Amino acid sequence: MGLLAAFSLTALRAQTSPVPYGASAILQGLHQFSQTGTVLYIAAHPDDEDTQLIGYFAQGRGFRTGYLSLNRGEGGQNLIGGEFGDELGVIRTQELLAARGVDGGRQFFTLARDFGYSKDYRDTLRRWDRREVLIDMLRVIRTFRPDVLITRFPPEPGGTHGHHTASTVLTLEAFPLAGDPKAFPDRLGDLAPWRPKRVLWDAYRPGFRPNPAPDQAPKHDEAYVDMGGYNPVIGLSYGEIAARSRSMHRSQGFGSLPTRGSRYAYFKLLAGAPAQTDPFDGIDTSWGRFPGGNAIGAAAEAAIHGFNPARPEDSVPALLALRDQIDALPGASTDPLLRDKRAELNRLIEGCLGLHVQSTVPAVEARAGTAVTVTTTVINRSALEVTWNGAVLPSNTSVLHDRAMTAPARVTQPYWLVADESPGMFHVAPEAENLIGRPASPPALTVEEVFLVAGHTLPVTAIVENIVAQPDRGEVRRPLEVVPPVSLHFLQPVALLRPGASIDVAVRVTPNSPHANGVLKLELGATPGSWTISPSFQNFDVKTPTLFRFSLQAPPAAAIQRLTADATVDGRTCDTDRTEIRYPHIPDQLLQPKARLRAVSLDLKVTARRVGYFAGAGDSVADSLALMGCTVVPLRAEDLTAATLRSLDAVVLGIRAFNVRPELAAHFDALLAYVFGGGTVVAQYTTPNQLSTDRLGPYPLTLERDLPRHRIVDEHSPVTLIDPNLPVLTTPNRITADDFSGWVQERGLNFPATWDPRYQTVLASLDPGEAPLASGLLVAPYGRGWYVYTGLSFFRQLPAGVPGAYRLFANLISLSSH
Repeated sequence: MGLLAAFSLTALRAQTSPVPYGASAILQGLHQFSQTGTVLYIAAHPDDEDTQLIGYFAQGRGFRTGYLSLNRGEGGQNLIGGEFGDELGVIRTQELLAARGVDGGRQFFTLARDFGYSKDYRDTLRRWDRREVLIDMLRVIRTFRPDVLITRFPPEPGGTHGHHTASTVLTLEAFPLAGDPKAFPDRLGDLAPWRPKRVLWDAYRPGFRPNPAPDQAPKHDEAYVDMGGYNPVIGLSYGEIAARSRSMHRSQGFGSLPTRGSRYAYFKLLAGAPAQTDPFDGIDTSWGRFPGGNAIGAAAEAAIHGFNPARPEDSVPALLALRDQIDALPGASTDPLLRDKRAELNRLIEGCLGLHVQSTVPAVEARAGTAVTVTTTVINRSALEVTWNGAVLPSNTSVLHDRAMTAPARVTQPYWLVADESPGMFHVAPEAENLIGRPASPPALTVEEVFLVAGHTLPVTAIVENIVAQPDRGEVRRPLEVVPPVSLHFLQPVALLRPGASIDVAVRVTPNSPHANGVLKLELGATPGSWTISPSFQNFDVKTPTLFRFSLQAPPAAAIQRLTADATVDGRTCDTDRTEIRYPHIPDQLLQPKARLRAVSLDLKVTARRVGYFAGAGDSVADSLALMGCTVVPLRAEDLTAATLRSLDAVVLGIRAFNVRPELAAHFDALLAYVFGGGTVVAQYTTPNQLSTDRLGPYPLTLERDLPRHRIVDEHSPVTLIDPNLPVLTTPNRITADDFSGWVQERGLNFPATWDPRYQTVLASLDPGEAPLASGLLVAPYGRGWYVYTGLSFFRQLPAGVPGAYRLFANLISLSSH
């Protein structure tokens, strides 16, 4: 297995470096072992990192290289599917792990939430818990112990995301505190202080310094590196590695072409000791940084020069001797770098032996607390003698061992999603604080094996996983997932009903074993008001997924209520739903959030009955239309004909349809003809980059890339109705300022920069300190019909059950049907 393949397979499932199988991977690992430098790159989001610089430091110079992303990107958009919020954060977490699996870095996070675009870092720090994010950063710095911190963005605000600037502001705060034993002793007292040498800004971007050549000498506080080199052991340039790494960010559409040849990264000093020529000026990155370590460095160089790619096992005695030398160093058991280096040696030894250790279970899921049979398979693919469980392993012969293990009591769920979050932060229970910083939860079960090689022990940890062959995917490996006795699922996340009315609420009970029985209840929120549920409970005895219906009655006035479902099975409370995320570039993900429903009682009128939906990048607006009582007709490009469209009261274009559906351009005339003949088209937001057509409506309108200028990020910003008597604001629902209460994350994004005066401007809103924007909702009469272009984020508001968003969207689709 090649080096990149080894990284891709293993780093997706664990945060340690992979076992280097194959001569090139082992040789690369030996080079990395011989170096002791550590660098931590810090920015705000998944995709902010400089993948070429990470690959250059990790695989070119052999340094321990990490990327600390302050959030997981859950507030962004999704180019490949309909997942948003926490689900998108999980996807982007796995994409980052896939990227690190290519470029060789390690991944870290804080508990900050991506709450959407921020125009000011001070606003960001108000929404985040500044103190808690800082503590999380210090936890990572003291644990990883970087020599150098590198930020992606400058500390001064200037036309960029507030999260970006905040990431550097916080880095500069963390720099002195990391080495201060008096900093947060109640939270960090178990972590030894550590202060990096300097903080640098990765300022190579065009505009700061010409690229690619350093045609003039750096200033005294600048350093630079040529990160465009070629690694002959891997067979790739760092630009090629970077493109493969960057292309893992598929939910953001960041597929990249490789670069070759010189490319310079320039650094500006932000804090600490100056670096005049190189980011690591004045830092000993050899083994000589440890007392008595020079002998280890010399032995490591000898191991590199003595490595025989045809007989990797010949290097094992030298590597075992190196491990003994590390164990003899002061602080070997406590210093994080020495512990990492010892673990690297163990993996190199395992790779040199070709030692295959695999622990499997027959099914990917097990009920919490139940027994599972784990089969461990071991193969010694070397000529050296290896002993396991007291027996010598025959060369290239599979040896199996079955054992009974117990699945954990806690169901599988990403650790940052277990507790309820606040708008700006995730939270974890005190017993889970040791997980903060990690990219993912530890596997549910692992098997610890100990081998004897040349009189030395070799520990190996295997993740307990299920391995199957799928016809369309080949080998699929998934760590054991722990599930409750039953999973509960509301058929929709939002229920709409009129004040005083009743509605059936259906919950699907899915047994996670051949048979389950118990009691099912629906619970109202902390302030139930006059909402009622009947019956109060239902007994169940199920072998297959089964629906249970409850009647929910709303109070006489408009109101919002949250419902949760829970079932009691054998004395255990089960209250989780299940969602599976599957994309080919990341491992399959099982999420088990709490089973919840948001009930919204509101006065809603809809006169459009049949609504066509032409999907874009992915959203759940079509489901919301069905909740409104509409018959939703999915549309393909070939359906955009007069014969199909004439039966529809309205057509809605999904988000970013003009970006991801190039066939839309060829059928756009048919849509406009439908509008001209009396129909309504509602086009939701799109982005200015990668447009399939410049025609976004019957009359000209343009988009610009200037993100801060053409969006409203404050979801509480006041909204002015420009002409309250426009049909779009009066029929069939009278829209008032109250309909803009309770919006989530933002008002909208990518508002048109220019538009033809034949478009009616309907609303005006503004962020603090800015001029009002009036292009978030444009409505144009065209022929006998109506064309609507809106940057308002209905794709967030409707799934969140925002009443006013439903009332306004009902007016948009009903323009031609009243």
